Amino acid sequence: MSDGIDPTPSVNGEQADHQELKSEQSHDTLSGVADKVPLEVKEVTQELLKHGYIEEAANPMLFRKAAVHEPAIHRALIPLDLTLQLDTHRGIAFLVVAKAVSESLESDQAWLHPLVRRQRLTLEQSLLVAILRQAFMIHEQESGIGHTAAKIAVDDLLSQFLTYFDDSGSDARNNIRLMNLLDQLKIHGIVSEVDINLEVTIRPIIAHLANAESLSALLRILKEKAVSRELSEPEKE
Repeated sequence: MSDGIDPTPSVNGEQADHQELKSEQSHDTLSGVADKVPLEVKEVTQELLKHGYIEEAANPMLFRKAAVHEPAIHRALIPLDLTLQLDTHRGIAFLVVAKAVSESLESDQAWLHPLVRRQRLTLEQSLLVAILRQAFMIHEQESGIGHTAAKIAVDDLLSQFLTYFDDSGSDARNNIRLMNLLDQLKIHGIVSEVDINLEVTIRPIIAHLANAESLSALLRILKEKAVSRELSEPEKE
């Protein structure tokens, strides 16, 4: 005689238990994957995605972690079509678009990645980058790669800049113009703040951001235009 209690669980009860178990297993799997990524790798990857680069001079511990865990960081960046480039001589770690992705795109699309966008610089900004890169390379030739910080005086930078662009006739206006451009490049991590000695430090990332051939061509063209303009001024008088 039945006492009214069915010892066999219901079908709905079995499905519910199965779904709950499956959900717990999925959660455990995801947690397990996350736990497999070392905390230091997460730390470096997050910093790279936030700023695009890590400088050894500014953050030596994080840079060392990037060097030690380079293979793991590469693997963590694969789903984002990004990769880590490490320049231990200059003390800079930075993100670039994965080679396979970059090569599959046309030349004018190679940097349209949502996390690594190609910066559209004005002519004046491009000229300043060219001058800064030239100064950076001269410094490396004289002092060695990564031995000391590359610095340039604001006055020297201004005199070179005015070789290619018209002088406003006012020292104050010329200086403001240059300082505004330096502030714009500082956002991209190319230069530091102007220090108490009225000098700026040229960041090592410039060696990788700027194409030497293109910048040299830009300087040559602008200098030719400046000379042509100077030669034509007496004729106007």
